[in-house]
Amino acid sequence: MAEPPPRLFDRSLQRLRRLRALRAGAVDFLLAHAAQELVERLFAVKRDFAVAADIGTPGPALRTMLRQQQLAPVVIGVDPLAPMLDSGESLLVAADEEALPFADGSLDLAVSALALHAVNDLPGALVQIRRALRPDGLFLAAMLGGESLTELRQSFAAAEAEIEGGVSPRVAPFADLRDLGALLQRAGFALPVVDTDRITVRYATALDLLRDLRGMGATNALVERRRLPLKRATLLRMAEIYAERFRDPDGRLRASFDIVWLSGWAPHESQQKPLRPGSAQARLSDALRTVEVRVKDEADD
Repeated sequence: MAEPPPRLFDRSLQRLRRLRALRAGAVDFLLAHAAQELVERLFAVKRDFAVAADIGTPGPALRTMLRQQQLAPVVIGVDPLAPMLDSGESLLVAADEEALPFADGSLDLAVSALALHAVNDLPGALVQIRRALRPDGLFLAAMLGGESLTELRQSFAAAEAEIEGGVSPRVAPFADLRDLGALLQRAGFALPVVDTDRITVRYATALDLLRDLRGMGATNALVERRRLPLKRATLLRMAEIYAERFRDPDGRLRASFDIVWLSGWAPHESQQKPLRPGSAQARLSDALRTVEVRVKDEADD
């Protein structure tokens, strides 16, 4: 029996913090950017999608865009907060991204914006999405990854080491592009593509960044987080270190968000296949106008 995936995030706490942010007026500039970019990428795909599912995207913005742009006649939302939302959506399902309610081969399109980086079992979620797609169905998602919030991570680590004599996890770990590409392949997606888009947001102080993260419902929900309240001295020292290390010439502080884009197709016989090794009809050396030099292999001896 396979071991369960490591539990990095307290999912119940994540939901509570997101609900708190919604009720206080969510900070959604990153989400708006990701949703708009996702829709533009879909426009470049010359394909009709009858049934689409939005997996875990916070709020209705992406689903509204998909409907307004007529990218799919049926758009189903998946959101664990569905019973507590007053969005007026009829096709909104209360479900977790790690336990999708779709039958195999029931979707033509699956999308997600800024949600999948916060699941505990991303490989399992990707497998479920792949199975839910019909042959030649498309998966397109945006998630935080790479070096997102590296400035905040470094500043907190330095402040805690100096003030408290140790370091606790304050910023969630993010997957890099190579790992995510491998996960798409392992999940069974054909033609997987991974790319990244860095968004640099600038703030007057590091505390303003923390305020925005709270407004996104994205504050620390790591299982291994320190349970004691953050010391005021540590917080203030973190803000000082942040300003010392990451201040631009005009005095403002930069914060990096790497939005990683994932796309893949459910396999279908009509899709392009990689060429069989040795089946090329022309030599690379001819195309490059160079002399081909054969490297002697030990097997030739």
